[in-house]
Amino acid sequence: MKITDSVVKLKGIGTKTAELFAKLKVNTIDDLLRFYPRNYLSYDEPCDIASAEIGRRVAIIGSINSYVDVKKIRKLILVTCMVKDGTGTVKLVWYNSPFLKNVFHIGQSFVFVGNLSIRKNQLTMEHPEYYTLKQYADMRSTMQPIYPLTKGLTNKTVIKSVKAALPLLSDIKDKVPDEIIDKFDLMSLKEAVNGVHFPDDFDNMLKCRNRLVFDEFFFFLLNMRMIREHTVKAENNYVMADLSETEKFIKELPFELTGGQRSAVEDILKDISGTTVMNRLVQGDVGSGKTVVAEAAILTAVKNGYQAAFMAPTEVLAAQHFESLTKDFEGYDVRVELLSGSTKLSEKRRIYEALSCGEIDVVVGTHALIQEKVVYNKLALVITDEQHRFGVRQRAKLSEKAVDPHVLVMSATPIPRTLAIIMYGDLDISVIKDMPANRKPIKNCVVGPKYRPTAYKFMKEQIDEGHQIYIICPMVEASENMEAENVTEYKERLMEVFPGTVNISYLHGKMSPDEKNDIMESFSKGEIDILVSTTVIEVGINNPNATVMMIENAEKFGLAQLHQLRGRVGRGDAQSYCIMLVSSESKEVMDRLDILNKSNDGFLIANEDLKLRGPGDFFGVRQSGEMLFMLGDIYNNADMLKQAKEAVDYLYNKNYPIETLISEWEAVYL
Repeated sequence: MKITDSVVKLKGIGTKTAELFAKLKVNTIDDLLRFYPRNYLSYDEPCDIASAEIGRRVAIIGSINSYVDVKKIRKLILVTCMVKDGTGTVKLVWYNSPFLKNVFHIGQSFVFVGNLSIRKNQLTMEHPEYYTLKQYADMRSTMQPIYPLTKGLTNKTVIKSVKAALPLLSDIKDKVPDEIIDKFDLMSLKEAVNGVHFPDDFDNMLKCRNRLVFDEFFFFLLNMRMIREHTVKAENNYVMADLSETEKFIKELPFELTGGQRSAVEDILKDISGTTVMNRLVQGDVGSGKTVVAEAAILTAVKNGYQAAFMAPTEVLAAQHFESLTKDFEGYDVRVELLSGSTKLSEKRRIYEALSCGEIDVVVGTHALIQEKVVYNKLALVITDEQHRFGVRQRAKLSEKAVDPHVLVMSATPIPRTLAIIMYGDLDISVIKDMPANRKPIKNCVVGPKYRPTAYKFMKEQIDEGHQIYIICPMVEASENMEAENVTEYKERLMEVFPGTVNISYLHGKMSPDEKNDIMESFSKGEIDILVSTTVIEVGINNPNATVMMIENAEKFGLAQLHQLRGRVGRGDAQSYCIMLVSSESKEVMDRLDILNKSNDGFLIANEDLKLRGPGDFFGVRQSGEMLFMLGDIYNNADMLKQAKEAVDYLYNKNYPIETLISEWEAVYL
């Protein structure tokens, strides 16, 4: 058996299980070994019910004190029972698990592990894990890996499969040069992969994880450095000297540009009229007005006889950009078209033909812009919005549609400048720090679960005034060993709270692109009153009518991501609000989230986030959304990012043959 063989070759994996793994992009044994845990659970000494801390994950030993009750509420099956010890009673709640009726019987004792909360004045534990006393004693000495799952695939199945694959670890080849491993005292790759799946203890897990994170950053930065080496020397094939229409456009805007916007436009115009090709990142907080900066660049390209392509990460965002450009370029004779995956085939053919003939000046779209069939006539400017949503290869693929076109990247992710310089090593950086003068600051509050009814009442008042609501949950669906709020069950619960006249829908990353686009479009049109979502809405919806953002389990998110999420509201004239609901009201949690109360400056918040995060903070929701890395996070692993940059600089200074390493990286990471 070889590491490149299908997972079906492993004992215990049949065709059906292999199909489930394939949904998670795990096809080979090598894929499985690189399918890393997203979290770990350790098991503490059980405590009395009376002394258990609300909002914390705890273990209690309790005896079943009631019959198991199974109720069907709409599409949801609710399973409840009571357990007690000598100090108190807890209500246990599970969803869609009717089989538990045959598991628990009055008088039996189990160890229950989960988050304690108070619901309707009753101490409650939702979706607890349960173990016999002997099983729990065995669990105490282990760190349990928790893997990303898909419906039908259990955590136990993944653990068993990974264990079956471990003997093939000897086939894994280390791609990092020996001199880098020695210089930076890195553990072996085989040891790291084994230890990240099944660590001896917390410290061992951190060391193993750090080695794998180093690899991800190291090869990413090597690639960035190679691109940079090329673009710094690349000649400007599309010099844009005529700036008269751009100056007129800025002068006729119905508002005055902020200082940051003016500075960014000046940087861009200087680049595209200079001797070398532009590769620039415009980094601006949510709502800082990056789009008008992009419009100035596009108009300059068009009025100098060239084409521009504007790529967005979602169809909804692409459609919003298309509408903005069409409206803002009225009277400037700019031909704009929209091209996305859902564009009708006949329409696509028309656009392909018009693009290649030069009859279209600007095309806005999604990944459809980089398909082989798309041929441009005189493409000179490539813009990608929300850069962290695109892999390096996708951005390069769009750039390959012309010979060294100018590249403008826009991002609302407030990365501290020290990290941005490393991450975007191939780009010059312009930062828009100030906000438009007419923006009302968002009102924030951080509260515990007992305020949830008050929050719901406030939301109903906002809906009655014609506004819309976002509710963010960290998870998609209930899964083994997780207690956080999840969107599918949350929507069902909301339907019991709000009257039938309130239209509630949900959105998560496991939906198909068409489903997501339909939901986001309906929300944008005002057809949905409350949208329950995972962080998939962090990018992709601009709805000025949404005035309330409530974030469940807010303590599980990084500050910078919370700031990104609340930026989805406050985009219209009405006062907007962000309610951060926490499951733990500990001083540490409240002090950290209070930073958001005191500032709406994303860059300040990002820097504070960086200072506060410790080596174990990756247990929270990932900071970087859909970034390129499987494990690495630029906030949680800033030290590894800096070390990887030192390693890249070291190899370049020694004139190491970098090209050989890049091809290895592509084989592993792309």
